[in-house]
Amino acid sequence: MRAEREAPPASVAPGSRHGRRGVTPDAEARIAALALQGDHQAASVALLEAYGREVRSYLQAVVAEPAAADEAFSAFQLNVWKGMGSWRQEGSARAWAYRVAWNAASRFHRDPWRRRRVRMVTGLASRLAQPAVSSHRRTEEERARALAELRACLPPGEQALLILKVDRGLTWAEVAAVLSTEGTPPALAALRKRFERLTRKLGRLARARGLLPRDGGS
Repeated sequence: MRAEREAPPASVAPGSRHGRRGVTPDAEARIAALALQGDHQAASVALLEAYGREVRSYLQAVVAEPAAADEAFSAFQLNVWKGMGSWRQEGSARAWAYRVAWNAASRFHRDPWRRRRVRMVTGLASRLAQPAVSSHRRTEEERARALAELRACLPPGEQALLILKVDRGLTWAEVAAVLSTEGTPPALAALRKRFERLTRKLGRLARARGLLPRDGGS
């Protein structure tokens, strides 16, 4: 066990040897083994190498301002470094990483000045909620881009729920652990209901923008 922890490296190159929707078994085993040995520095480096890239993209989605997303990612890296010793291995290291990342994003969104700044920078929500002016046929690329913009106007918590469940493929238990407040995860049934409401909301907005057929047209 190391007597003291050195400062984290200036940057850690994230690896890509894992499926986008799942954990990396080899990396998970390595992170867990290093943590059990008390080598929290090496365990932190292994976690950032395995999951750093996907966590960065997650933060870029839920924190709208690029500079702030970078700041949140830096806070995430530091908190992984400082908090690895508190990881109890009750779930995957990947899910724990998303929990640390959500905490970093939440601190950003609790800052009123920063929230106002993000609204001024983006200004997407009111425009995207309006019906489409033109009904011309969209290419699949245009449709995908428009749907991505539509998702980008959602509140951070709703974006996080979509990314964690749909894009990252976390289990409901893992999603609940990531989004827990004061250490208390939301009830799984309530979380599923929230997800159902969110998907219906997206469907309504997408139909208003002409991205999906109107009700009765599918």
